[in-house]
Amino acid sequence: MHVIQTRGLTRVYGDRRVVDGFDMHVAEGDIYGFVGKNGAGKSTVMKMIDGLVAPTSGEIILFGAAVGSGGEEPGSGAESARQLRRIGVLIESPGLLPNMSAKDNLMVKALALGIVDAQARVREVLRLVGLQGVGAQRTKRFSQGMKQRLGIGLALLGNPDLLLLDEPFNGLDPEGTRDMRTLLVRLNATLGITMVISSHVLEQLDRIATRYGVIANGRMVREMSASDVQQECGDSLLIRTSDPSRTLVQLERAFPEAALAALPDGALRMAGASDAGAVAAMLHASDETVLEFSELKRDIEEYFVELMEGGASHVQSAQV
Repeated sequence: MHVIQTRGLTRVYGDRRVVDGFDMHVAEGDIYGFVGKNGAGKSTVMKMIDGLVAPTSGEIILFGAAVGSGGEEPGSGAESARQLRRIGVLIESPGLLPNMSAKDNLMVKALALGIVDAQARVREVLRLVGLQGVGAQRTKRFSQGMKQRLGIGLALLGNPDLLLLDEPFNGLDPEGTRDMRTLLVRLNATLGITMVISSHVLEQLDRIATRYGVIANGRMVREMSASDVQQECGDSLLIRTSDPSRTLVQLERAFPEAALAALPDGALRMAGASDAGAVAAMLHASDETVLEFSELKRDIEEYFVELMEGGASHVQSAQV
């Protein structure tokens, strides 16, 4: 089941289309890495999904039910309100009251939500985010990592099925980043919470995301699974021989599990081969005249930057 589905989602401010015909699909149980440059429209999309901003046009479907379309007030209607209550949100900053304790910050929101037995739920949330030992401390004394944890605690109060997290790794040191990553994976695994996480820290997303969506200039460039990214972004071999057509056939027969591509300059790119030595041995045994044989390494940052820049160029060309 799709927890989130958007169709042609658009938001216009004046003459600027911040989000433009955006289609998104998030399945139940996903940790969905939402990737894009600053100003690409990530936060606006998340605000529309949560009912904080009304779409100019398009449709939002949450948990299989339509909750909003262009021109409607966010969260209008009983069904929309019911589905929106299943979402917890941390967008931009936690919005903490600095002179109040972590426990009191949570209590204020719990009472506003009308949570039954608010004190028990606050204790449980402090335990879930690992702040049970500092619940009585004022939040102005908290580190950035502790503030981010408390922000996630606020998002968890209503026992949501979906979390929307905007840059949860921002400002964290390496230890805080590791703790945040561990927390998010644990919440997903133990509570089954689906997550949409926007982040510029692609190395961290790569460790936890099960699926990705790439946005550029308000449009979805591509959605893909983590295995798609690993296959396309992983190490590969560049092979150049005197007879590339024959080599391609030989490689396809010997390594049917590998992904092979013929490049414009006549070279072959091979991804998914388990052992470069085995490939080299096969070429030698086949009497191929090898002109070049090298390993290519490509990091995830480079991969996503290429997707974002390619998507932005496509959008700009379409608008000319």
